[in-house]
Amino acid sequence: MRRIPILAATALTALTLALGGCTAEPAPTATADGAFTGELRVAAAASLQGAFDEAIEVFTEKHPGVKVVPTYDGSSTLATQIENGANVDVFASADMANMTRVESLVEAPVEFARNSLVVIVSQGSSDMITTLDDLALPEASIVLCAPQVPCGAASQTLLQQQGVVFTPASLEQNVTAVLTKVAADEADAGLVYKTDAAASADVVSFVPEGADQVVNTYPIAELRGSRNPDVSYAFVRFITGPEGQKILSSYGFDSP
Repeated sequence: MRRIPILAATALTALTLALGGCTAEPAPTATADGAFTGELRVAAAASLQGAFDEAIEVFTEKHPGVKVVPTYDGSSTLATQIENGANVDVFASADMANMTRVESLVEAPVEFARNSLVVIVSQGSSDMITTLDDLALPEASIVLCAPQVPCGAASQTLLQQQGVVFTPASLEQNVTAVLTKVAADEADAGLVYKTDAAASADVVSFVPEGADQVVNTYPIAELRGSRNPDVSYAFVRFITGPEGQKILSSYGFDSP
């Protein structure tokens, strides 16, 4: 389990100041026999939904006293919510940049997965778009993640590196929204993670040139203000451990 040393030296002081007006006591996290109890709130990147839903199911089978409440969205949206005081115990981001935004509020992050981009194409446009360059065709309607979202930042990097320039029809706030539009034939194509493409039978996909040079690393961390710190730590250990890694691999994620 690889910890990422991003925390600033003043992080604890900043957190203390931020929580200075909060007097609520943490909720109990274990019974007398050591079993975990209580609620765990997990904020996770949209691309993790399938894998994390299964992981949460396995985790709660092991710890039936725990109720896990996941929220899936773009990592930048989740980071903003955490900055604004959202009730979150664990944050799993699709990139390091958004984890760094909340570095004073989290424990040292751990890398747990990697992902890369593919081009997805609607069933009706599969003959028109067969290369990354085809995204720039004047008649093509292309959707991308917004630049502040990890899949959007990766898409911009890939397109710039390959010299492909076009104006997208829309910029979406998470990778799921891009997939949904292309699958519904509301757009001809888009860029998403390979794991998202693999989960949909309504699009065709291909690996564009240069995708292997643009790889997103996913970090996970417990929130320092977690009301269930023992369970938060156990969940992070589960995701980064053999069982969690096996589940992630089955959804197409690469090991860190």
